Amino acid sequence: MLVLFVHGALVRDADWWWHRMPGPLAGHGLRTAAVELPSCVGRGDLAADATAVAAAVRAAGEPVTLVGHSYGGTVITEAGRDAAQLVYVTSVLTDAGRSHADSGSSSGPAPWVRPHPDGTLELVGDRIRELFFADCDDRTYQQALTRKARQDAAALTTPVTVPAWHTVPSTYLVCTQDQAIPAETQRAAAVRAGRTVEIPTGHHPFLSRPDLFAETLAGTIRTSATLPP
Repeated sequence: MLVLFVHGALVRDADWWWHRMPGPLAGHGLRTAAVELPSCVGRGDLAADATAVAAAVRAAGEPVTLVGHSYGGTVITEAGRDAAQLVYVTSVLTDAGRSHADSGSSSGPAPWVRPHPDGTLELVGDRIRELFFADCDDRTYQQALTRKARQDAAALTTPVTVPAWHTVPSTYLVCTQDQAIPAETQRAAAVRAGRTVEIPTGHHPFLSRPDLFAETLAGTIRTSATLPP
């Protein structure tokens, strides 16, 4: 089984965000890879991001578990119809005709997002640490800041066409200490998934609690592999 990771919005360097996962998951017999999203390294909408992820799934040559973090969850919803299973991490399960932006708990841009005249968005503000990296160490936080990226706004406003979670087994990992997306908001999204698991972490559990996240993810994959769509 290949675990294919899809990062969230407004960041680049896909491999770095998941760099603490290959070792622990290898111990569970799982290979890992990550997909760089075109909308974060150039220009592109949700369709471009989904095309990149779907191509990686087809190229794997083995069953794939797609793990989508935050905005990455919307990408795997659009891209994951050929995956063996889907895992959402503090994300949304967007339905057909709705975009990532209009599937959240509030209307309009989040206060930590700045729009630019060229149609890109940027992560800004003095609450980034508090909201997204509260349980990460200082070094990890500083490394994460260097990987902020301006993202094509179209990625967050393009509607989903055929949601993969309608037919592919899915699990939602609720991060109960997330300060950006409250646990109750996550739980409301998770009702569409086939299974929900809660972990006591902030927004980036694969950075702050890699061993716990890997153990939880491996257990989720083992369990979900036995569930019907």
